[in-house]
Amino acid sequence: MSELFPVSVSVNGVAHGASVPARRLLSDFLRHDLRLTGTHVGCEHGVCGACTVLLDGAPVRSCLMFAVQAAGHEITTVEGCGTIEAMGPVQQALTESHGLQCGFCTPGFITTITAYLRENPEPTAEEAREAISGNLCRCTGYQNIVKSVLRAAEIIRGTDAEADDRQEAPA
Repeated sequence: MSELFPVSVSVNGVAHGASVPARRLLSDFLRHDLRLTGTHVGCEHGVCGACTVLLDGAPVRSCLMFAVQAAGHEITTVEGCGTIEAMGPVQQALTESHGLQCGFCTPGFITTITAYLRENPEPTAEEAREAISGNLCRCTGYQNIVKSVLRAAEIIRGTDAEADDRQEAPA
């Protein structure tokens, strides 16, 4: 039997504590111990980005980090970025801009884009493409994900170019 280590973290603003084996991955801790299954595990090598969560606001691959390393930190998962009833700006933009298909990679994109837009609230399309380049999607072609990044930036800034265009269009 392996030795257990205490882990106390704040996840999506809620304090959690558990005793886990030293080698328990953060992704497994979130999914199995805390039952926050929005964080997806894809490649398990840190390549695909599906498991991306925010650690103190910065994107990290939860499949490459042990749960004990997160002790004392604030973690934000996709569940902390909004709900179906109250979507966050990135979720809203992905929906409006058709930036998702099967949805497997979506949690990693949401957390990655959320962190990126805090640092760069007015990205160009080229900058948006670079920002998401570490996340893999097998279904889209990335064009609508890039559009979603730009749309989320508009929503966050409170500028709504799409609404402005609709209001200016002749009846």
